[in-house]
Parts: sequence; C-alpha cells; structure tokens
Amino acid sequence: MADQGPDERSDLIVSTLLTAFEPLMEADPHGFRTKFRKMARDPFAFYRGTACLFYADVGEGGRYAGFDADWVDEESARVWIQGDLHAENFGTYLDADGRLVFDVNDFDEAYLGHWTWDLARFVASLALMSWQKALPDDTIDDLVGRYVRAYADQVEHYRTVADDTEWALTLDTAEGAALDALHRAKLSTRFGMLESMTVVEDHRRRFADSSGVRRLDDDELALVAAAFEQYRHTLPQSRQGVVTFDVLDAVGRSGFGIGSAGLPAYSVLIEGFTQALDNDVVLSMKQGNVAAPSRVVHDERGGSYFEHHGHRTAISQRALQAHADRFLGWTSLPGADGDVGYVVSEVSPYEADLSWDDVSEPEDLAVLLPQLGRATAKIHCVADSESDQDLVTVSVEDAVGRCIGDDVDGLVEVLTRFAHEYADRAREDHRLFVDAFRGGAFEHVAPA
Repeated sequence: MADQGPDERSDLIVSTLLTAFEPLMEADPHGFRTKFRKMARDPFAFYRGTACLFYADVGEGGRYAGFDADWVDEESARVWIQGDLHAENFGTYLDADGRLVFDVNDFDEAYLGHWTWDLARFVASLALMSWQKALPDDTIDDLVGRYVRAYADQVEHYRTVADDTEWALTLDTAEGAALDALHRAKLSTRFGMLESMTVVEDHRRRFADSSGVRRLDDDELALVAAAFEQYRHTLPQSRQGVVTFDVLDAVGRSGFGIGSAGLPAYSVLIEGFTQALDNDVVLSMKQGNVAAPSRVVHDERGGSYFEHHGHRTAISQRALQAHADRFLGWTSLPGADGDVGYVVSEVSPYEADLSWDDVSEPEDLAVLLPQLGRATAKIHCVADSESDQDLVTVSVEDAVGRCIGDDVDGLVEVLTRFAHEYADRAREDHRLFVDAFRGGAFEHVAPA
C-alpha cells in the first residue's frame, strides 16, 4: 500500500468528497453543514458518511487496492453488494410475506462489486466501533473472526440447499440484540406512526404541518402526482388493489439521514388495502444518488442496465432482499438537466435499527456477530442467477465458496488485519477532515 503524508491524505479526503457531493453541496449548503457537523462528532460518524473514500481506497490505484487479490476471481468481482455495510446498517423490516425479519438494511449504495468489499467495510466499522467502546484488540480479533466464520459457514449452507430465500433471522430464530430489535418492532403499530405524522380532517388524513414538512404549490404537486403514477407501473400487478394507491396527500421533505444531505425527497400518503383510517400508508420518494462502488467499478453492462439511480437502488434492493418491501419501486421527476431518478418505498412502522448502545460487552457481541455474518451471506447469495434480475447470472454461493475454499482461517486473518489497519486510518482521517472543514476547505460549505 502506498504511503501518504498528512497533506496528501487531506487533499485526497477533500477531493473525494467534492467529486462525490459537490453539486449537492452547492444545492444545499445548510444540509451539508449539518452532515459535516455530524461527521465531525467522532470517527465512526465520519466513517459512516464517507463510503466514497472507502472505495477510493480499495478500488484500483487506491491505498488498499489488492488487499483481497487472493480472494476474488472474475465471477466474484461482479456480484450484488450492499455497498455501505457498516455496523449500523442492520435492522428490522416487515417482508412481503408479513414476517418481521432482522437483516441488512439501507441499499442506497448497492451496486456490483467484490464480495469482499462488504465484509471489509463491515469489519473496519466493527473495529472502529469496538475501539470507541474501549474493547481490547484481542476481543476485536475474536469478534471479526466470529463474523467472518459465520459468513463462510452460511455460504456453504446455501451451496447445499435448493431454496436460498428460506433462511431468515425472525422472532423464532434470532437471539440477543437482534431479537430485541424484532421485539421492539413488533410493539410498533401503523396507527401509532400515522398519529405521529398526520392529522385527520373531515374524515380524511393529511400530513401534519410540522418542522421539515414543505407544502407543495399546484405545479410541483402535479409533477409529484405524475411521478407517482409512473411509479405504480414499476410494481408487480399482484400488489395493486382497488383502493390502494389513492393519493391522500403529498409534501416535500429534506433528505433522510447522514448520507442523504442535499437529496430532495417527498412523502406521499396513500390509502392502504382498505379505506379504513388506521391502515393508510406513507411512502418515501427520495432522489437516488450515485452509488459509491460505481465510482471504481468499470462495468459497461452494469452502467447501462439502469434507467437512473432511483431504478438502480430499487432493483438492487429487490435483488439483495429475498422478500423486499411490497411498495418498493422507482420513478423520475424533471430536473435542470433532464429527468432525475427517485426510489419509492414504504415508511414502515416496523423498522427498528440495531441498538449498539445496548451492546457493548464481549459476551453480548459474541452472540450478535455470527448473526450479522449470516445475514451478510444471505443478501449476497439470494442476489444471483435465481433472483428476479438478470444482471448477475452466476451462483454467488458457488463463486464465493470456490474463492474461500478450505482456507477460512486465511480469510479471517486478511480481514482482521484490514479491520485494524482501516480503523486506524479512519481515526486519523477523521482528524484530517475536521481540520480541513474548520479551515474552509469546502467552498460551498462554510464551517460557520
């Protein structure tokens, strides 16, 4: 790996962030100032917000390029990956079959890439988070090993079963913190969520006028309504109903989360499967962004496969989740330089993130990490020749299984070393980023 002095590394951090986000910074400097303040808070928050830097490092010519050279071949270098698999991107959802499932979430960065990239990004985040919890290095080694071994074991499981969509972490199979998240999700109700976001007037729901909600003028409302009709055609017909998708209200919102600064978003309130007030559905319509891995993956077929970034996000999620959100789809809205893609999904009351604040002791983490490893293997192995897409046509479990072979210990060793080295790198990068931001390195995002 090439040596970089502090000034050279700082320049790389700034230039990488500008390449990824400069148009959004210019469009929404306040949103990015908020994002950068969150990233400045601690090294893990910085790591969460810089997937683009991670791929600049592991991609061709990067500081950590080739760390996985012995573990990836031509087939396994182009499989579906989540793209931003850090420790906080696990949680619950209600699948299309009505089951509460604990799984990987957040597919905004999903794309094609090396199967090892998801594992490397996760174990580095694990090492970073564990350092912030003051856990010793040998404990971190053990946790990384448990995650990687469970991943490899689950890949082998998929090589022996006919249906690779059947296994899931549910109320019947999850343990520890994963089960706690499922229990929290089960206590949530659609009515409770609707009461927190909407009001009822004249026997009809609408969004409450609150902070972060922007009312649309007639012209913008008409554009959103047209985009919504376009979205409906991206859903399987079996998911349509007589009254479902009747629009009750639509509002504008700012982007959601640390990774969505500057991305326009809308919330759409629709009738549920009946006209009863307690089962109305809230949909998010969020502008898609360039997936971080796509900046270093040069694949002509992948680049031309998608209509836009909203389409890419939805198709990726459908591939990576065995039973994805029934409302997941895509659409587009007019932009300054042509149509802009949006991903549409349900805002579900049954989503509960993994609470890492409550999981700090090694014995609790030892229960959790194998489950996260198996969940990672699941998303990789269901997104292959047997799933509802034709971009990845290999059997991922066979491709990855061949790469691992009988050397699971070797894979554990490589990823453990990467976890420590990249966590150290992220802590130093965090300091360099804070100094650069404070010093005014980002033209459109002043520090004060």
